[in-house]
Amino acid sequence: MDADRLYREHSAALFRYLHRLCGDPELAADAVQETFLRLLDRPPGAEGVKAWLYRVGTNLVIERSRTSARRLRLLARSPDRAPRQEAPDDPETEMERAERQREVRRALDALPPRDRTVLLMRAEGFAHREIAEAVGGTTQSMGSILLRAYRKLAAQLNLNAGGPP
Repeated sequence: MDADRLYREHSAALFRYLHRLCGDPELAADAVQETFLRLLDRPPGAEGVKAWLYRVGTNLVIERSRTSARRLRLLARSPDRAPRQEAPDDPETEMERAERQREVRRALDALPPRDRTVLLMRAEGFAHREIAEAVGGTTQSMGSILLRAYRKLAAQLNLNAGGPP
């Protein structure tokens, strides 16, 4: 199964569908990502891939919406237990943070999909074994793969900052 091809063919339409389903672009994007991770982990059997993607994506959105609603109900019953939000940073700090995030996003987008995937999965706390399963590598090689991906990201960030390659 060519997961890259399937992602290119179906991710945008799946996102649009899930966004319309839940009304939350972040939830829809997370569900699309999780759907394709599950595709890598447990590909569908005899049923069509497209139907499987939409079924899994729909179930993820419904499940996460229920979880969110449950959290809101619990917070409404006990508002004193809600975490306190810190004061926002000053506008200049916020602008600098937003610009840095855009730079990192551009650098990540410039990486090959596999490198981007391993870096993002690692940043989310996935173990080397889990990343290897998702991208089709071995646990033993994941340290080297991650190191090369980090180096490529650093080089992209240096290029985006105008430094030498």
